[in-house]
Amino acid sequence: MGIIEKIKEIEAEMARTQKNKATEYHLGQPKAKIAKLRTQLLEPPKGSSGGGDGFEVAKYGHGRVALIGFPSVGKSTLLTLLIGTHLEAA
Repeated sequence: MGIIEKIKEIEAEMARTQKNKATEYHLGQPKAKIAKLRTQLLEPPKGSSGGGDGFEVAKYGHGRVALIGFPSVGKSTLLTLLIGTHLEAA
């Protein structure tokens, strides 16, 4: 039995199970099994060294950076020194 068949079998079992407070734990276990099986579908086999199919994200636009910290600690000053341009703080 393949991974896809196992996922379909678990989903069918979950569809048959009545949903209420008493069955929440029971429904959580098959959900975890499905998540594990789906990650196995995405991961390449351990023995292969090939590149395989991956996720491709197109690069476009400008990057965004967030400086998070307490007030009056020099976030704007740090950014000004890094990029070499004077900025006005919001």
